[in-house]
Amino acid sequence: MSDEDDAPEGGSSDAGNGHGDRADAPDRGGDRGDRGSDRGGGDRGGRGSDRGSDRGGDRSDRDRGRDRDRDREGGSERGDGTEQPREPSVFAAADRGPLGGESDTGGAATARRAVRTWAGGAADRTTTIHGDGTVFEGNQIFALYGSERTAHFVQGPVPPETLDHLGRVYCATSGYRRMRDRLRDHRVLVLCGEPGSGRKATALALLDELTGGKVFRLDPRHGVDEITEEALQESGGHLLELLTEDVREAEGEPRATRSGRGEHTAARRPVTRLSELHLDRFGDLLRGRDAYGVVLVENGELADRLLRGRYGMYCPPPPADEVLHRHLWNQLRAESDQALGAARARGARRDVVEALGLEELRPREAARLADHLARHWRGEVTDEELLAECASFVRSQAREWFAGADRPGAVPEALPALNAGAFRIAVAVFNGSAYSLAAEAAELLAWELAVTLDPEHPPGRRLFGTHAEHRPVQARAVLEDGELDLGPAKVPVRAVRFQGEALAGAVLGEIWHGYHNVRGPVARWLRSLCDDARPEVWVRASIAAGVLCSWDWIHGFRELVVPLAVTDDPVARMAAATALAESARDPRVRPAVADVLKNWAASDDEMLVWTALLAHGYVLAAGGVSGSLDAIARVVRAREATDVDVLVPASFSVARLLACGEPAPVLRRLRQWLEDGRLNLANLVHLAVIRTLSTRTTHLWGLREVPELDGHAARPLMVALLATRPELAPELAALLRSTLTTARSGEPALEALGGMLRRAAKDPESLGLVCGLLPRLAVDRRDRDRLRGLLNELVRDRDRPLDRGAARRMWDAVTEGANR
Repeated sequence: MSDEDDAPEGGSSDAGNGHGDRADAPDRGGDRGDRGSDRGGGDRGGRGSDRGSDRGGDRSDRDRGRDRDRDREGGSERGDGTEQPREPSVFAAADRGPLGGESDTGGAATARRAVRTWAGGAADRTTTIHGDGTVFEGNQIFALYGSERTAHFVQGPVPPETLDHLGRVYCATSGYRRMRDRLRDHRVLVLCGEPGSGRKATALALLDELTGGKVFRLDPRHGVDEITEEALQESGGHLLELLTEDVREAEGEPRATRSGRGEHTAARRPVTRLSELHLDRFGDLLRGRDAYGVVLVENGELADRLLRGRYGMYCPPPPADEVLHRHLWNQLRAESDQALGAARARGARRDVVEALGLEELRPREAARLADHLARHWRGEVTDEELLAECASFVRSQAREWFAGADRPGAVPEALPALNAGAFRIAVAVFNGSAYSLAAEAAELLAWELAVTLDPEHPPGRRLFGTHAEHRPVQARAVLEDGELDLGPAKVPVRAVRFQGEALAGAVLGEIWHGYHNVRGPVARWLRSLCDDARPEVWVRASIAAGVLCSWDWIHGFRELVVPLAVTDDPVARMAAATALAESARDPRVRPAVADVLKNWAASDDEMLVWTALLAHGYVLAAGGVSGSLDAIARVVRAREATDVDVLVPASFSVARLLACGEPAPVLRRLRQWLEDGRLNLANLVHLAVIRTLSTRTTHLWGLREVPELDGHAARPLMVALLATRPELAPELAALLRSTLTTARSGEPALEALGGMLRRAAKDPESLGLVCGLLPRLAVDRRDRDRLRGLLNELVRDRDRPLDRGAARRMWDAVTEGANR
């Protein structure tokens, strides 16, 4: 056949061996309007940049594209020489994303990680908080691992039976002997660690060993600087828990309240800052009484400083598995020989591990789990009750973190506790993301909390507070090397994450359900994050906002979604759409979301219409792909065919639906819209098809898992669909050919196709998929001429010439179309 005898120009002398020298290429280009060897403009790799002077070098590519559309519509289609009014081209915005650029939505991995944070039991949409937080009531040994805020031994001797029990279950921590030697030499030891890590048990074990069981607890309301010799027992061991948030009343120092009525209250002053001078004095007092003392300090700035001195030592938690074994043995030692093994096997079952939601139990929690497993073995609790008890572990941790965190109610005294609480909330939202993002977000939230607590004293930021290596410990988190998905690239990042996926849901559930006054600053904080142009920030914040809305729709919708939806910022409106879709994941909230989107779609406010269209791209709000497409079509049918403000978000949502894991019904609907004959629906189809050529799959992320697309994240959606759903190739090709042969959309579609061919030339797998598609696009001679003209321009591009080997394969694929 005559149209099989040519090779792409610009190749080497052997590239066209047996195919002639392409002398007739300009003639064949002529029947496609003004496309041919002289065609220029567009941004398809900058081709034609050196050939555009005869068409006005100072005009933009988009202007030249509009001129070509006018020439094609007025000359090629009519052919009668008469002037026909030209409709405004909506395809000048074919490469425009909903946020102004196709990559502004960020990488799919960011959204996927955020969604997984709240998936399943980790973000139970019916979270209930109950009880008073007392979990070891009536059990002396468990009191050793109880909450740091419950003083079971306020003052006086530790009961001998408690020390005996401790001797049976205590697991020595790493460095125990060095701790004992230092305590013996200096008489004072400061143990630093987190609550529940076994510090108290280690302190009691050390004092018991050195004093023969003569152990006392000192009143925690008094600091080390206030201890007198009379408060110490001869040859005894003394345990003091230092309460970092403690304040003491200063007698005779009245101050006026902020009520302005002249009332006076006792002034509050912070505890004297503990230093080695105080510990030296404490050691001398103890030496004079032949006694010993252990001070417990929670991890933080004070602990960092004391660890550099001679008294401080870090107390690492003993292995949780060993603690569990010891406690189970103690509880079941009177049972049969199989009891211990059966109880341990029950604790290792998948349902129990998932209910706990923690990677590593602390000694306090291991002891608590041992009690539950022992009672389950004895038949005192059912399987359901055991799982419910295990699920309460993370809620107990969250409750301990936030209970009274704003004491004493004034800045700067409360600021350390507020900073710690803000960091925990930030890690919940940015779990698994960059530490720098979580830390910055925590600072913004701490400011919101502080000005809410004390509006007259806005806080500043400490520059050299808790070190980044120690701060995650406050949130039971770790720092690790990770990757941040930016869409087309992944960059190394220092990531922070909870040591247990269930902690994120527990933290947000505790503050949202337990403390109403915290909702205001948290809502303002999330809205400010949703206004951040970085997808790594607004995606995380919007999904967290959606979770909160699903927990309390009445409050969350008005405080979180509406303020974002009515702004002029497209990022904020995209965040509102994402939050709405995420809240619709709960089937009980979905009808409310659907009603809101229905009203917004019919609104006169273009921003609300825009938000509604984007929300339907996530599938969740309408409950299915068909309902989402129906909602989008209703809006588009009611608008002009040239309404770019509607077609841009609508086409983006249609492309997103194609990437949602159910592309077949979407393709069928696109074909129906073309056959419908209405210009506005046809424009929507063509714009959506162009997006599949130019938009990377990673930018079309949804809120549902589509694992088959993960390996194709950096490829255009068209290539990803060809790879994962090869049976859809005929339908995809038919839609693309229709877009290419339609005059008003042909030029931008060809531009987008050229970009896809450039990408495919660098990727062998994509090249094979594209070469399988091209024959389906080369149905008749005009199709083949169009594609060959495109390949010629790509090969002849002086700045970025297409690889000749890849061009040859594409050329042969186009030629193959003549034989189909």
